[in-house]
Amino acid sequence: MSSNDAAARRSSAWFAAEGRNGFIHRSWMRNQGFGPEVFDGRPVIGIGNSWSELTPCNAHLREVADAVKRGVWEAGGLPLEFPAMSLGEPLMRPTTMLYRNLMAMEVEETLRANPLDGVVLLSGCDKTTPAMLMGAASVDIPSIMVTGGPMLNGKFRGRDIGSGTAVWKLSEEMRAGKITEADFREAEGCMSRSRGHCMTMGTASTMACMAESLGMQMSGGAAIPAVDARRYALAQASGRQAVRLVEEDLRPSQVLTREAFENAIRVNAALGGSTNAVVHLLALAGRVGVPLELGEFDELTAEVPVLADMMPSGRFLMEDFYYAGGLPVVMRELGALLHQEPVTVSGRAIGEEIAGAECFNREVIRTVSEPFMPAGAGTAVLYGSLCPDGAVLKVSAADPGLLTHRGRALVFDRIEDYTAAADDPELPVDASTVIVVRNAGPKGYPGFPEVGNVPVPKVLLEAGIEDVVRVSDARMSGTGYGTCVLHVAPEAAVGGPLSLVRTGDTVELDVPGRRLDLCVDEAELAARAEAEAAASSADGSGSGAGTDGGGPGGARRGWAKLYTDHVMQADRGADLDFLTGGSGSEVPRHSH
Repeated sequence: MSSNDAAARRSSAWFAAEGRNGFIHRSWMRNQGFGPEVFDGRPVIGIGNSWSELTPCNAHLREVADAVKRGVWEAGGLPLEFPAMSLGEPLMRPTTMLYRNLMAMEVEETLRANPLDGVVLLSGCDKTTPAMLMGAASVDIPSIMVTGGPMLNGKFRGRDIGSGTAVWKLSEEMRAGKITEADFREAEGCMSRSRGHCMTMGTASTMACMAESLGMQMSGGAAIPAVDARRYALAQASGRQAVRLVEEDLRPSQVLTREAFENAIRVNAALGGSTNAVVHLLALAGRVGVPLELGEFDELTAEVPVLADMMPSGRFLMEDFYYAGGLPVVMRELGALLHQEPVTVSGRAIGEEIAGAECFNREVIRTVSEPFMPAGAGTAVLYGSLCPDGAVLKVSAADPGLLTHRGRALVFDRIEDYTAAADDPELPVDASTVIVVRNAGPKGYPGFPEVGNVPVPKVLLEAGIEDVVRVSDARMSGTGYGTCVLHVAPEAAVGGPLSLVRTGDTVELDVPGRRLDLCVDEAELAARAEAEAAASSADGSGSGAGTDGGGPGGARRGWAKLYTDHVMQADRGADLDFLTGGSGSEVPRHSH
């Protein structure tokens, strides 16, 4: 399509149509007060808005959308805002991850079904960012993302506290008797004190940085606080740029290249970013046909040190990160470790975008020569007899003394079983115990919840032990911390080795060697597998243990059934098997 060929734009099939169909498309739009001149062939820019009061992190996106519209009008486009399903991490049950693929599907279908030439994606909370990127990438019309920005730093009794991270720390302190329940309640109003998403380097901030490092968000945009006027200036500029993307026909498939994904993976390591980025990047790569394997998240980051001293691994928060120079500084500091050529939504190469980045606080963002943590302290990918298809562990958030560990397993089939037992003073645990919680993977919960960083048993907290090895087929919040082995694949619910672990078995963790092994004789494991298969066949439940009507044996209808029937394992990004690849932007058949 020629950059100036308005007749070839998707929207012309609607608004330039002759006869009855053209009348229908234009006339009904005019009830909003549009004059006939807006149907003159100008680019039509959708504004996909994941605003919702049920998603606190995204509750300010109406105002962000207004800023985007200003930019679209300025550049000669027609902005049309539409709602997108919103996934609110603090409220949704059983887990927002159950609905990430549904949101991606909704975005994909909405874009393809409507007269849109390009789209601005407004996201923020954890799953809204990858879901919107996945949906837009599958349709492959010109797209640009604007994330909502982080909250201001939490302030509690003279110190900074961070989203999520403070919740885990303060709740452990209360369980250990170090603070009162009144103290804990007081912190509620101190942590979340402005609009925006989590201000730690949790999943929301990580995925905003991934969108920027992939080239799908304007350079410097990820870290601007939600309440900063520059967030709205960025949104307006993004609206202008969306029109240019249509005129230049620059699509996600040209931005989301193999080199862009390699950059994002290395940037995540340098940030000490969320382990959830692994599963989201795998799913997004699958949508654009970029070959990407779980093991590469380790291989590509072997030489990448952690540069950002950010919670939960470090001290600072996103407000500090922005004032220090933000993501462009981190990317410039990585230098030759990144590909400089990938194009971004600005139309320029990423190397050009970051060339002038300057650091204003070396406590927050370190140098490669003097990093916050050495290379290899990001996300480690483990393999072994307990996780033949892989598992992940965030090294920077773990106790260094537990990275090589051998201990006796204490096994729980459901997270609720562990929660009920965690404060039991008679719980048979010590510092060497390996806590195993299973049936919390994509199929087994269902929905792959963030329960992998289970609380340390109270009896250990009271003894001054603040971390133990935890192994699960679940995820954990990007704001979480601890020596937590996550995303064990295959999960227990599909018959993975995790389903065969018994209390008292020896589990060996060797992070330097990238191993996680169940030290049980193969003959014994075979006998257990045979007995488990016989029991499942006898009661007709199939493998796994669904909860509250969920899981492989319990999802009977609706989205949960479609999800459990088709979701892939963690090492494949937990996308649905029929959603890999793209659907394209071909104009559908007439509706009347």
